[in-house]
Amino acid sequence: MASAPKSLVHLAESHNYEMNARDWDAALRRMIVEQLGARDIHDPRVLDAMSRVPRHLFLPEDARFDAYDDHPVPIGHGQTISQPYIVAFMTQALDVGPEHRVLEIGTGCGYQTAVLAGLAREVFSIEVVPELAARARQTLDVLGYTNVHVRVGDGYDGWPGEAPFDRILGAAAAPEIPPVLVDQLADDGILVLPVGDSHQEIKVVQKRAGQVHSRDVLPVRFVPMVRR
Repeated sequence: MASAPKSLVHLAESHNYEMNARDWDAALRRMIVEQLGARDIHDPRVLDAMSRVPRHLFLPEDARFDAYDDHPVPIGHGQTISQPYIVAFMTQALDVGPEHRVLEIGTGCGYQTAVLAGLAREVFSIEVVPELAARARQTLDVLGYTNVHVRVGDGYDGWPGEAPFDRILGAAAAPEIPPVLVDQLADDGILVLPVGDSHQEIKVVQKRAGQVHSRDVLPVRFVPMVRR
């Protein structure tokens, strides 16, 4: 089998055409098979959810050819969309069920939001940059996501008016686990968040019978979670 091109930009330039729907579908399938399924992403729900989200439509037009490559991509305002593997890894660790209400810290372009929306009953997403929140909300609306709520706010405050949440995911790194987010986590809930400054780890936090347990699962490099 021929290997996938290193970059979709190279593919487009070498064939002198713009990507059409079939090309995007092929790129998405390659991402699912080669970057996720061939590694340790084994939850069929996560693979199915990510196979149904057109990742390129969440990116600025001049960055779309990089949408399905195995690296983060800038989305403006000093922010990035995480590489597909990291999105899948964190989503798998979150273990989202169809009955769950999910809080997302850091909407960004809305891609992770859409993946969560395909798994959860309802997603509440907070973004500190108003321009990113507006763009993400528009993209999600155009694509028909009706179980998502996006607002501009400080992720360190969570969303107290809608708490508690069955699952909480942070898409930016906090220097430590914000106590407010733990407080807003329901009993038997799970929080997945990159934590640290120069050295970051994805932490999985579980709350059971009022007790909180945390474990490190993967070293990463995320943009910092900033205050409004």
